[in-house]
Amino acid sequence: MYKCNAARMEDKIKTFSKFGDAGHGGITRYSLSPEALMAREEFVKRMEAIGATIETDDLANMYATIPGTDPNAKRIVMGSHCDSVKNGGNYDGILGVMGAMEVLETVVAEGIEHKHPLTAMIWTNEEGSEFPPCMMCSGIVCHDYMPERFRDNFEYNKMMASKSILDPEMTFGKKLSTFKFKGDAKNRLNPEQYEAMFELHIEQGPILEDAGKNVGVVTCVLGQMIYRVKFYGFAAHAGTFPMKKRHDAFHAAAEALCYLHEEIDKLGHEDLVYTTGEVVIHPCVNTVIPDYFDFSIDVRHTQPEVLDQVREILLKLPEKKWQGCDCEVVLGWNRDTVYWNKKLVEYVREATEELNISHMDINSGAGHDAQYVSYMLPTTMIFVPSDKGLSHCEPEHTSVEQCTDGASVMLNAVLKLDKQGL
Repeated sequence: MYKCNAARMEDKIKTFSKFGDAGHGGITRYSLSPEALMAREEFVKRMEAIGATIETDDLANMYATIPGTDPNAKRIVMGSHCDSVKNGGNYDGILGVMGAMEVLETVVAEGIEHKHPLTAMIWTNEEGSEFPPCMMCSGIVCHDYMPERFRDNFEYNKMMASKSILDPEMTFGKKLSTFKFKGDAKNRLNPEQYEAMFELHIEQGPILEDAGKNVGVVTCVLGQMIYRVKFYGFAAHAGTFPMKKRHDAFHAAAEALCYLHEEIDKLGHEDLVYTTGEVVIHPCVNTVIPDYFDFSIDVRHTQPEVLDQVREILLKLPEKKWQGCDCEVVLGWNRDTVYWNKKLVEYVREATEELNISHMDINSGAGHDAQYVSYMLPTTMIFVPSDKGLSHCEPEHTSVEQCTDGASVMLNAVLKLDKQGL
């Protein structure tokens, strides 16, 4: 069994944390930004230093590859993303890139023999922080392999037309056209050249920490559905219109949301999670009774039957009036549970056991580029703990030792695949 180098990992963590330093211990590093460019240039510098060949595709996804002993063998790819949310942390996404780099550096430094070429990868625009949606470029690359019912979400021209939240005159396609690392579509990840993909990531939740485990053997990404629940009342003066005559859309939404929590909790599924994270109100004036309100509800679980139970509750909301308001429920997004390749999951589990690293099986509640890749290639993920379960915020942290453990597990799992195949 081989182990990655903690000193090298620490150096990478410290270096990459400078690119987009927000001044409070975290980063803001939007995709295609000057800060993202600096991170990518550092990736190129370090990978070229070990003799890797750098390729980029038409979406600015980046591939650094070291050869194997078999020139006809397909590549084994490892990677994640280097962009962040606003005021995010120094581990989400970029750990998967640093871990892939560390695997290649360890293989070269220790002269580890391997048959397949090994590739470290950076995906473009995973977060979708400036240009929505999230996981944009893995969605484009894997578009033709996705189920038809949601592949249109990542149609190329639609994605190129995505508008910046910072500058409505700027589109993703326009910004990409001038980006230094925009390359050729022939270099895209594809099943003809690639054998499988591994993605190392922080958990982004408290499960591993609570269980006292240092590695999560990820089995799947949870199924997810997002609905918008909309309420229609009428506006009137806040000071002069009697309470009993009001059709207050905000009050209606509040009543319905409390009802949803009560009814969903009655289902008794402790591993079911659901969240209201976005609201819209009109006219949003303190002296006017709201005539319109809508909220999102994001629901996640492994079993489609459980999601259907929640869906049934949601779709019954319009059958009644809420504070005199009409209700409409609209589907915004839906995905199936994505299960990882069983052989790759077993290689990860074997690697953790042979390295004597504490571990447990775990699922991913968050989405990742790997879930779209799984429609194209055999794929799996490896999790390491997040301190206090925090992520997408500046206090996000994982110890150097845990990051290195995750990279070591990935290295040995990759070598198992290299030797034993799928």
